[in-house]
Amino acid sequence: MTSEQIKQLLNESFNPELLEIIDNSAAHAGHAGAKSGGGHYHVTIVAEAFEGKSLVQRHQLIYKALGDLMKQQIHALGINALSPSEETKGSL
Repeated sequence: MTSEQIKQLLNESFNPELLEIIDNSAAHAGHAGAKSGGGHYHVTIVAEAFEGKSLVQRHQLIYKALGDLMKQQIHALGINALSPSEETKGSL
């Protein structure tokens, strides 16, 4: 369910050209963060909103879009956030 929530929130916030969400939670079942129910995810997203933004700014935008999910449902989040011009240069 959390993967779908992440997808919905990121689609609404960024209208991305590409959005891929990988749920790695099962690989971390014994991990301390998993005990509280928080999952491990990796997001690859290509959106115009990232054009001209630093890596830190891009991550902040994603954290803001995910809001309360970052408090409990998401324990770890890997992010690959690119602008469309970066994606076309083969950065993916």
